[in-house]
Amino acid sequence: MKETEGVGAIANDDGVMDERVSTLSNGLTIATDRVPGARSVAIGVWVAVGSRDEPPELSGVSHFLEHLLFKGTPTRSAVDISRAVDRVGGDINAFTSKEYTAYYCRMPRRHAGVGFELLGDVLTASTIAADDVESERQVILEELAMDDDSPDDVALRQLGRQLFGDHGLGRDTAGGRATVRSITPDDVRQFFGEHYRTGATVVAAAGDIDHEHVVDRIAEAFGPMAAGDGRIARAAPGAPEDDMTIDDDSEQIHLAIGGRSVPREDPDREALDVVNHVFGGGLSSRLFDEIRERRGLAYSVYSATSAYADAGAWSVYAGTMPEHAPTVRSLIGAELDRLVADGITDEELEVAAGYLVGAYEMGLEDTGARMSRLGGMLATMGRVRPVDEQIRRWEQVDHSAVRRVIDRVYGAAAPVTVAVGPVGS
Repeated sequence: MKETEGVGAIANDDGVMDERVSTLSNGLTIATDRVPGARSVAIGVWVAVGSRDEPPELSGVSHFLEHLLFKGTPTRSAVDISRAVDRVGGDINAFTSKEYTAYYCRMPRRHAGVGFELLGDVLTASTIAADDVESERQVILEELAMDDDSPDDVALRQLGRQLFGDHGLGRDTAGGRATVRSITPDDVRQFFGEHYRTGATVVAAAGDIDHEHVVDRIAEAFGPMAAGDGRIARAAPGAPEDDMTIDDDSEQIHLAIGGRSVPREDPDREALDVVNHVFGGGLSSRLFDEIRERRGLAYSVYSATSAYADAGAWSVYAGTMPEHAPTVRSLIGAELDRLVADGITDEELEVAAGYLVGAYEMGLEDTGARMSRLGGMLATMGRVRPVDEQIRRWEQVDHSAVRRVIDRVYGAAAPVTVAVGPVGS
């Protein structure tokens, strides 16, 4: 099982980056990024099954499982796991997204073996005990209640629901109260057994590490993982739904406005990044300048994009006092109309591309970010895009690409609007 296939370095314009990817004979993918001199090692396990892959009646089961895997194994209690991490000054955590679930830790380099062993133990031998399911059920219900007390979160989550309907991409990653209450221990165990398999799993590590040594350690730690491809066939979402207003006793009205966009590997993805930064993605963006800096009508106003295997979305958020909400809504619409009509300027294009490249490069200074880059791309695309290629894609965005993506995304259909706040007063 320790034999590997497809071992290779990832090429870069300036030579060869010290990133390597191996696939064990059982189908488990292992990727490393050697960072000479780094005193930390970041290790992550990326399972290519997320909340969009759940049947509606089990909505939230991936997030449920993410909580449960740290509750204990036959050889370690939850306290043992926490103490093992604390003892070496590390950290360990997990998160669930629409298309994958990730478990990760960061340790001093000399204690990297602790991280490999811990993650292997919790990903292959967690007990998923009935008592733990009941206690975490209450924790997750409290988490849902906390999220519902944040009207900005409510607005953005509801926008996702309006854009994707009852499709998995439109449902809350953590599930709903009804499904969280109804999921049984057997449901969680069955989901784990069917989908947490080697063919759906990537283990990535970044730090001052040796690839072959890491492969040996991971092969040993993850040896008990069931073989096979645990990924789930996906269906594309249907058409967006209508606007929605939610009356809420809050001090502000929270506006979430958006529409559908391009999928993850669309050729216009980088052009969309550029347009989003100009529109509302940075401190120099049009929305921030017009609504916050010039008029003082919002503290928080921004735009964002999200991309999935077969779909995407763009969004604008602004929180403002009720008496200012009509003006803010009108200003967002006016800036959207201006973007569609006139595109962006040469200077805006230069600033946006410069920001995207610079922020990307600075993010690669951290071992956790470098590990996440490998794990995330392998889990979602099945390959690693070289750093220089990604930089080149942003730098090559021109006005024709900008015009094309504006027409495809921002000018394609009327946006959907969700308003949360004292709208009925």
